[in-house]
Amino acid sequence: MKKKILLITLNLFVVLWGFSQIDKMRDQLDDASAEEEGMFTLRFFNAETGEPVPDATIIIQDFKTLTTDMEGKIRFEKQPDGVYPFRFEKEGFIPENNKYEVIAETIFRNRFTVTPVIEMGAIRIVLDWDKKPSDLDAHFVKEGDYHISYRDMAVSDDTSARLDRDDRDGFGPETITVKDIDENAEYTYYVKDFSNKDEKHSKSLSKSKAMVKVYGEGQLLNIWQLSEKQKGNAWMVFAIRNGKIVPTDEVKNYY
Repeated sequence: MKKKILLITLNLFVVLWGFSQIDKMRDQLDDASAEEEGMFTLRFFNAETGEPVPDATIIIQDFKTLTTDMEGKIRFEKQPDGVYPFRFEKEGFIPENNKYEVIAETIFRNRFTVTPVIEMGAIRIVLDWDKKPSDLDAHFVKEGDYHISYRDMAVSDDTSARLDRDDRDGFGPETITVKDIDENAEYTYYVKDFSNKDEKHSKSLSKSKAMVKVYGEGQLLNIWQLSEKQKGNAWMVFAIRNGKIVPTDEVKNYY
């Protein structure tokens, strides 16, 4: 009986994973087709669930205000190469100022993760990347206490930190929420390229368009984007010391 339940669970996982991959590929093809017709697309996803965010207001600076559809996307006329600031707003979500870049008449990154409101005193860390590598892993470590990641601990013993969402088929989001930061403790946050864990000279991680955002105090506190041409399978993003976020932003070999 146990083997039968395990087999059913495994089959369900494979089916859901397949649907997720198909959805992401469909989105890419749909957006590429829209670009050929002179339209750009931005898509917005929930950091907790990975699902599209409908009925959100997107204000593109000096351009126009649009509302996301049921697929969490907006479409608008193509713009010249450049960097374009925008603001995301939706009731129940943390408002966010961000930007997209147009390079060679194509949007460099058109998928953005946004987060529902979190309780005061908490922080939420969100990792996004491109379709490759398929499996990046977020790690949040409280020295001498816990290690939050898919392969270590999903929820800390005191339940103050948890992995909200894991992603193993590209794009993310991979999300960690910490309810309480101990000002007397030290924390580190880093990203591992599990897909290329045996390739110490790989540039796959640095080419992944990985982005890490930290939310807290009702706002987006920090944002890091990984630059290309770096060798290594781990990205040491930041530490927290004395309750303050300290950037490290270094690519190295970890495995």
